[in-house]
Amino acid sequence: MTSERRLVVNADDFGLSAGVNAGVLRAHVEGIVTSTSLMVRGEAAAAAVEAAADHPRLGLGLHVDLAEWVCDDGEWRCEYEVVDCADAAKVAAELERQLDGFRALCGREPTHLDSHQHVHREEPVRSILGVRARELGLPLRHHGYVRYCGAFYGQGRAGTPQPETITAAALMRLIADLPAGATELCCHPAASVSAHFSYAAERLAELEALCDPAVREAVGAAGVVLCTFPEARRH
Repeated sequence: MTSERRLVVNADDFGLSAGVNAGVLRAHVEGIVTSTSLMVRGEAAAAAVEAAADHPRLGLGLHVDLAEWVCDDGEWRCEYEVVDCADAAKVAAELERQLDGFRALCGREPTHLDSHQHVHREEPVRSILGVRARELGLPLRHHGYVRYCGAFYGQGRAGTPQPETITAAALMRLIADLPAGATELCCHPAASVSAHFSYAAERLAELEALCDPAVREAVGAAGVVLCTFPEARRH
């Protein structure tokens, strides 16, 4: 087993909005983002793919979008539900629709699979995505050879702000403490946000941290290799 530390810095929600697209691309060009996950149902999905064509080193996977919840005064409520996540047949059909949507937009298979708000941590979504990921030979978040790190996130479980977790200093500590092998560090940068975003100002703060020159210096000093999911598999 290699002692090399490899890091996939993956930005979720690509295609959600023009502001998210701009943030992801800036974090790739100026910062440490190496990969992103496309929401094919997003209003800016087509624009995201068009812009990403100018950045061939940016990995592009599918962010399966089945539902979203928001926390209001400590209570979680469903903001929208594309399909009933308890209905296996509907989940499987929607997964295929979104895979086909990805192929139509991108002209290829995704580099990886994950899901919006991690809905695939629960059954039956977990098994459905797990089987499909194996069939396609794709890594699936929380499973397989890439360890997942979600610590770079600016809210607690009840939606409470945690600005101290999305600073450049916090990011540098995460990088310094990476274990051997491959790790995915999830992030949500944006250059601008909409009023309806439940995770809004945090996206702007994440972008500044990801683009901080000191963070890239910390990556080099730690001997960490930035890579995409396919590159992580090849090592």
